[in-house]
Amino acid sequence: MLHSFTRNHNDLSTDAGFQFEFYCDCCGNGFKSTFQQASTYKTRGRADMLGRGAGLLGGLFGGALGDLGNAVENGLDAVGSNLDGQSPQWRREHEKAFDAAQEEVRPSFKKCPMCNLWVCDDCWNEDEGLCVTCAPRESAYVAQARNQAMRNNIDEAAATAQVWHGKLETRTTICPSCGKPAGDGKFCNMCGAPLGMNKCPNCGARVAIGLKFCGECGSPMSTKKVCPSCGAENDQGMKFCGECGTKL
Repeated sequence: MLHSFTRNHNDLSTDAGFQFEFYCDCCGNGFKSTFQQASTYKTRGRADMLGRGAGLLGGLFGGALGDLGNAVENGLDAVGSNLDGQSPQWRREHEKAFDAAQEEVRPSFKKCPMCNLWVCDDCWNEDEGLCVTCAPRESAYVAQARNQAMRNNIDEAAATAQVWHGKLETRTTICPSCGKPAGDGKFCNMCGAPLGMNKCPNCGARVAIGLKFCGECGSPMSTKKVCPSCGAENDQGMKFCGECGTKL
């Protein structure tokens, strides 16, 4: 007779008896069957007690009782070797115990007709008659979808959020005065010349200190008016030279 079985089980049987664990194919949780003692183990236990008792009496009185104890102990060794090698009787009991264990845990599992997996009640969608892998529960799936949408919205908002409000300042790496690497400070590390940036009075471009003309529009960087008479520099807006009074 053929005996059906599932792959999602673990055999805990020993010479003493039979027990099995069955697992859900979906979540991995499971159930353990009731332990069933092997009849051969009971026989071994009785033989063990009888052998020890006869051996004790034989040691005290000798003679026939001693021979009886040796005979029982020899018989016990034969039984033990059969158990270690899984005797035919043990195998028959094992098959029956396995069938009984499957029947015991069967009410706790259902077989999905879509994927043929055995799942527990927690992983079974009663409304659809399928496992939750093939047919997720509507409420759980909606909650999962909403949570995923919320995380996507947070990621999108974070990607476009401005989290720094400082100003980027461009610094001259080559000193305009000595022409050597100047470092990243406000003054040249080599000659001490200032490394700030001027603003072109015409186009507003940033121009290194020391340059006389804008690199963007070519306009002169000086905002001073030179007196045509004495050569003195005067600020923009002055109509007469502050040194000699010549009209600018």
